[in-house]
Amino acid sequence: MVQDAGTRAAGLGEAPQAGQLDAAERMSADELAAVQLERLRGTLRHAYDHVSCYRKKFDAAGVHPEDCRSLADLASFPFTTKGDLRENYPAGMFAVPMTGIRRIHASSGTTGQPTVSGYTEADLGTWAGLMARSIRAAGGRPGDVVHVAYGYGLFTGGLGAHYGAERLGCTVIPASGGVTGRQVRLICDLCPRVIMVTPTYMLTILDEFERAGLDPAQSSLQIGIFGAEPWTEHMRAELEERAGLHAVDIYGLSEVMGPGVAQECVETKDGLTVWEDHFCPEIIDPASGAVLAGGERGEIVFTSLTKQAMPLVRYRTGDLTRLLPGTARPAFRRMERITGRSDDMIVLRGVNVFPTQIEELLLATPGLSPHFQLERTSHHHHDELTVHVEARAALTPDQRSGAARALAAAVRDTVGVRVHVSVAAPGTIERSAGKMRRVIDRRDL
Repeated sequence: MVQDAGTRAAGLGEAPQAGQLDAAERMSADELAAVQLERLRGTLRHAYDHVSCYRKKFDAAGVHPEDCRSLADLASFPFTTKGDLRENYPAGMFAVPMTGIRRIHASSGTTGQPTVSGYTEADLGTWAGLMARSIRAAGGRPGDVVHVAYGYGLFTGGLGAHYGAERLGCTVIPASGGVTGRQVRLICDLCPRVIMVTPTYMLTILDEFERAGLDPAQSSLQIGIFGAEPWTEHMRAELEERAGLHAVDIYGLSEVMGPGVAQECVETKDGLTVWEDHFCPEIIDPASGAVLAGGERGEIVFTSLTKQAMPLVRYRTGDLTRLLPGTARPAFRRMERITGRSDDMIVLRGVNVFPTQIEELLLATPGLSPHFQLERTSHHHHDELTVHVEARAALTPDQRSGAARALAAAVRDTVGVRVHVSVAAPGTIERSAGKMRRVIDRRDL
């Protein structure tokens, strides 16, 4: 179904009416702080009483749940790391017996022991409610058709989006990832207004539209809710221009809950509003662990405030960002777009390099597409980095060489390192139906 520009734009980018917000979204800052403190104290007691790992950690640090008399007191409690979750695999971090668990999600375990997350019936209800809130903040409304192209299964993306959209009152197309031609056919035939997918797989879907001779900007899609991997403002511009929709960011971690921890509001598009009535965020120095002041960039840490099955206290996410004052929901702080993960950072000859930095520069280089991978190699004991990127069209050899030189110069001048650039033909870079593998490490370590 093709819609004219006026129909597609109607109602988008406008602030929702007060009646469309739930009671928590209308709280004042003082009301929110009071709710947070009450729930935080309950979470600390719940974790201490029912999870032996936390009891040992709290005792070793010389702190007790009753020591938390203000939100600032949270900083005296120990961190939880992914290592803690792996060491207590599979169910050692659960605070309820297995008979009280209604669902289990898990990481892939590709970098070690998987991390497992459990949910009670109440947890699943909370998650669905927060995802419904997030989809509404992104511009979705009851009655919308929502195309979910996140993966289903142990990964939290697909089911999280699915139950949230149903809770909001939407019709869900559970497409999952892959079979891209079918994705395009379903979008054309069933006319969804909202799509939920990783940004890199959305690029693959857009390519498939164009291969079929279709203009994706003329489809029924008006809102794209993109998450599960870092992406840039340049990527937003690319997606919005090619797809003719509003591209907004969603954030979450399977360990903390799944998608829906924070959501960008369509009327501002200025960072992700953290749902602080359910999650208490902090920014720390990744090296020292010291809490940083508001506005400083560092690693974001979350404490769950309402999770029953697996409460997490000061969980180190590895994601790098900063916290800013609220705008669309004034009482709730915003997360700036994730710039990368501390474990995705490439240290090249003493300089920190993130894939998002490369993405931003290549999207600003004429002739280059958003499809790229970074290859790490070593030569005579020195690390080298090669950017493999596709040309947007059938460029001549001279044009490809010029684009490669331009990107290499931009990286050198902006990031401060020298990289090799290889410009390949369209369709040659690896595609993914989920999270894109941005870095390939071929060093002989």
